[in-house]
Amino acid sequence: MPAYSALDRLLHRLALQLAPVAEMSFDMDQQRVGPMAPDLCEARHVYVAGLARAGTTVLMRRFHASGAFRSLTYRDMPFVLAPNLWKSLSATSKRKLKAAERAHGDGVRVDADSPESLEEVFWRVFDGRRYITQDQLHAHAPDTSLRESYQRYVGAILASGAAGQTRYLSKNNNNILRLDTISRAFPNALILVPFRRPIDHARSLLRQHLHFREVHAGDRFARHYMTWLVHHEFGADHRPFRLGMDGKAPLPEDTTCLDYWLELWLRTYRWLLETAPETVVFVGYEDLCSDPAVWQRLAALAGIDGGVSPDGGFRASKPRPAGALDGERLAEAEELYGALNSRARACLFQEGLAADYEAVTCSADAAKFDKCDRSDLVQTPGNAIADVLKN
Repeated sequence: MPAYSALDRLLHRLALQLAPVAEMSFDMDQQRVGPMAPDLCEARHVYVAGLARAGTTVLMRRFHASGAFRSLTYRDMPFVLAPNLWKSLSATSKRKLKAAERAHGDGVRVDADSPESLEEVFWRVFDGRRYITQDQLHAHAPDTSLRESYQRYVGAILASGAAGQTRYLSKNNNNILRLDTISRAFPNALILVPFRRPIDHARSLLRQHLHFREVHAGDRFARHYMTWLVHHEFGADHRPFRLGMDGKAPLPEDTTCLDYWLELWLRTYRWLLETAPETVVFVGYEDLCSDPAVWQRLAALAGIDGGVSPDGGFRASKPRPAGALDGERLAEAEELYGALNSRARACLFQEGLAADYEAVTCSADAAKFDKCDRSDLVQTPGNAIADVLKN
């Protein structure tokens, strides 16, 4: 989150906290843009969504660096529902802002043109009561009317971009709540769900949770800012995903305990493996970091040049001992991690698919990927996905 003046904070509060203002800005922007482009829904947009700290940001930034996509950026704040109107009115769209480390304290630097997870404001403003509760986020199934409004919103974002930016790039971790809706809205979209080794992922989540609790204790605006954007991943207003909870015990109560975050990882990714549309591509972050071919495959699927970086430009943290954890929970998480890797590798590298990567373009022809045969996924030796899902 960039540093904001008192006037900036007031404007953000008006634009993001007050739903009537947000709705009005959306309506005005839609009138300004007019009908959406006829080929919008058939384009090869790219969506990145997973549990926070899965590598979603670095993956999104790598796609964004290609210049082929329009994403929402800090320059679109705070009127993120009216990108065209705000662009014409705001001096922010014309000035450069000095790059600074983002609030996570993880070395990632952002400026006005950095892509960011901002589109969730749309879903909160128009349908928040259906999936956001006081202490949890639930699976979200928007109706047809709202899905069509979302399509028009994406059209407006693209209309506000540079010439040639005809495809949308989204990194929104909350989209795991509505992957089916995204798939229906944009049937040819490339939807990526990154995941990490569970113990490393849980540690990263816990570290950020403790960090943001301190940040929010000393800065009320920072807490409100994350709430307006529905960033409940960690911090003082943490609200976990409630996915695959039927018949199961509640999550551990202590959010400062590593077991809590490991259990959250386990339930989230088990639910995703069970429910994600077949066209969703899971991406193992450790594989992405260790094998440059993984990025090249993803880039080809998106119809962009993957570049020539020998290591793909991705870095994994060094594995560390598990420490004091529930052994049964950890074993279950590692088994699920194996199943996720099996699906990810089978989809990207199964025999007969390699030739398709070379032919993928940003046209509707890219939909050929959707026809890849996944019937053998449950037969992968040593990582029987079907057995994992039965447990």
